[in-house]
Amino acid sequence: MKKLTIVLLALLIAMTVGSGVIMAQEDYTILVMPKLVGIPYFNASETGALQAGEDLGVNVEYAGPTQADAAAQVKMIEDYITRGVDAIAVAPNDPAALSPVLKKAREEGILVLDWDTPADKKLVDYSVHQIDDQAYGEHIVDLLVEEMGTDEGDYAILTGGLSAANLNSWIDYGLDYAEEKYPDLNLVTERIPTDEKQQEAYSKTLNLLRAYPNLKGIIGISTPAPIGAAQAVEERGLSDEVAVVGTSLPNDSRPYLKSGALDVATLWEPDKLGYLTVYVALEALKGNEITDGMEVPEVGKIEV
Repeated sequence: MKKLTIVLLALLIAMTVGSGVIMAQEDYTILVMPKLVGIPYFNASETGALQAGEDLGVNVEYAGPTQADAAAQVKMIEDYITRGVDAIAVAPNDPAALSPVLKKAREEGILVLDWDTPADKKLVDYSVHQIDDQAYGEHIVDLLVEEMGTDEGDYAILTGGLSAANLNSWIDYGLDYAEEKYPDLNLVTERIPTDEKQQEAYSKTLNLLRAYPNLKGIIGISTPAPIGAAQAVEERGLSDEVAVVGTSLPNDSRPYLKSGALDVATLWEPDKLGYLTVYVALEALKGNEITDGMEVPEVGKIEV
């Protein structure tokens, strides 16, 4: 039976060398910026972030580009700096590209956080993450081997964007783990970017299936990637020959899990990630300490 795995690994907060900014005013505005708006993962994160704003009595603005575009993020952050927000929490499409504007924000006295995806750690006060990167990278490789039914053969990796630090970290850890634990697995090509688009993942998978007729498995990293891969595998009638596993949401996964084209979808709870991001930003603005093991409303215990 096909299955949906919900990864309930602890949400993580990294405390970095921050500016020590503590705001005095009572009314705060927090910008939460995803890599892009309009895909289910970041829609769910938005729900959590806005709910935190209501629950905690803080103004939350959730805004991002419609494409996974670092230049668009920079322009939007510039605008929000001019508007004078109190905190900016961003999931960078390209950490290096955002460094100058995040440095500018800090110089303006704005609290800077990253969430979902790390920025330059020297430029953020807090880094809010959903999982342990190494644990997840290894987890997804184990799932692939389990669903392939063998620890040898050809496989491929679809990712979102090549500059996304979180996706690269999961893949890097997974590849190191595969090399050590499953030496007979063969990655047929470098990680394949899909621009956070299901259609792109679909077309790239069709190309993969034509180029590598002995392909036994596909890992999709970024929530649209495994859905597009499963769509292509189903269309080619290869559901019983090519295992597809990856990071995806329940509603997107359901039809392909039922058909057998997608073997396992695995994910944390992105609404809680959005909620936690706002909670941490507000506590930091108020000068309160974030501690290891503390209980966060609507989220649970966190690790620092």
